[in-house]
Amino acid sequence: MADAALEAEEAPKKKSKLPMILGLVLMLALGGGGFFAVYSGMILGAPAPHSDAAEEPAPDALPDIAFVPLDPMVISLQGSGARHLRFSAQLEVSKPYVGDIELLKPRVMDVLNGYLRAVDVPALEDPSSLVRLRAQMLRRVQMVTGEGRVRDLLIIEFVLN
Repeated sequence: MADAALEAEEAPKKKSKLPMILGLVLMLALGGGGFFAVYSGMILGAPAPHSDAAEEPAPDALPDIAFVPLDPMVISLQGSGARHLRFSAQLEVSKPYVGDIELLKPRVMDVLNGYLRAVDVPALEDPSSLVRLRAQMLRRVQMVTGEGRVRDLLIIEFVLN
């Protein structure tokens, strides 16, 4: 009887950790294989490039545009101290309208000069306001030149002294 009581006390044996270790190794192997397959492009990747040069698509043709440079401007700013704004820009124009824009260039310069003189100095100093200023200037230029002639206003130089 004493032997039976001793065996009953020793009955709870520890379970084997082999399934957990095998599961961990298998998980790492599958994870690494999945990463390699995605990283190398075997799964979810772009198709392999063709070796035939004849099948390569030609690049899209450039749009039919021209750039009309505006004369650089130096604008005296209102407020305390002698502050100046150096401004230079180009207009992106459809090629058939280049002559029209060249003819209207003095009027465009006048509109931009008047607008930039009226803008508050703190608005000019704020870097985030340049997008708003550019949109306002483009709208004024489009009003002077007519709809559809000027596609964009490219600011080349915008320096406060």
